[in-house]
Amino acid sequence: MDPNLKRSIILDNYEDTTNRKDIEDKKYIKHNSRNISCIDNINLYIKITNNTIEDIKFNGEACVISIATTSIMSKLLKGKTIEQAIKIIKNYNNMIEEKEYDSKLLEEANVFNDIYKQPNRIKCATLTWNGLLEELTKYQNGIHN
Repeated sequence: MDPNLKRSIILDNYEDTTNRKDIEDKKYIKHNSRNISCIDNINLYIKITNNTIEDIKFNGEACVISIATTSIMSKLLKGKTIEQAIKIIKNYNNMIEEKEYDSKLLEEANVFNDIYKQPNRIKCATLTWNGLLEELTKYQNGIHN
């Protein structure tokens, strides 16, 4: 993918985040994703209905990479079953870790395919993805049901 296109997608998702909103609804699972070594501190709000992610919202303070990747993740995983979302998240993490992955599953998230070249940004790019994975795993194990 062209570097200028990647930059444009990242900035668009940072500046115009459609799913950026605090939620006070008890039907949402709240998860705080925080990186203690920088300013990244994002609350995820996940609504699951019938084993499907009905909605994902987020809010907080973070760098461009963390906000953009959370925005992309929230759009990509909304409407997916828990199993589909976990598969996509694991695939995303494989991409970040330079392992084999299916780029077709990641859609817009492919803009982070070379983030490994900046090791100090890996945590930014995976922070909320791993937070969501943690909550989805808890849900599968009956903790949020």
